[in-house]
Amino acid sequence: MPTTNLPAIRACRPAWNKGRIVGQKRPLEPKHVWAIRVRLEIAQRTHELALFNLAIDSKLRGCDLVKMQVIDVYAAGQVKHRASIVQSKTQRPVSFEITEGTRKAIATWLETPLMVGSEHLWPGRFHERRHISTRQYARLVQDWVTSIGLEPSAYGTHSMRRTKVAQIYRKTGNLRAVQLLLGYTKMDSAVRYLGVELEDALAIAEAVEL
Repeated sequence: MPTTNLPAIRACRPAWNKGRIVGQKRPLEPKHVWAIRVRLEIAQRTHELALFNLAIDSKLRGCDLVKMQVIDVYAAGQVKHRASIVQSKTQRPVSFEITEGTRKAIATWLETPLMVGSEHLWPGRFHERRHISTRQYARLVQDWVTSIGLEPSAYGTHSMRRTKVAQIYRKTGNLRAVQLLLGYTKMDSAVRYLGVELEDALAIAEAVEL
């Protein structure tokens, strides 16, 4: 009697994103930024304060932020006011400002014993790892948002990248500036990244009188 080939029965696995919030991560609001800064300052977490501040100012992807070197932000005995990094994803340079508060935090971090002789701005804990990993950075971001009562699944490393440009766009409506700051070659990439909707466009148009 011939045997019938029956389809294999596989265990039903839950979807990888079940119970998770997926999609774009929210940018932090100014009140969130200040709340996190205050907590890091009070706890004297020098390393994390410098990392947090530079993540906001630089608007870099996590993969570029963690690989930054001291010479990228420090020259002639002081922290630079502006810096430029070649992005790993696009191989194009992107420039960013380093605000006064961030400069002070970085300068304090560079004076710590852990930074003596370090080539990388965020050195790894183990000798075989030259700098912290993107996973370590992501865990820090989760700790920061959780510490001020935010839902951690709604925020991530891209929240840090989006935070300042979201405020710039809200205050100015200048998409070209956002495009340059994020290092995008096309305007529609900046539009998609910010999640610009028709309502945003109309609000900007309504504010302009001819």
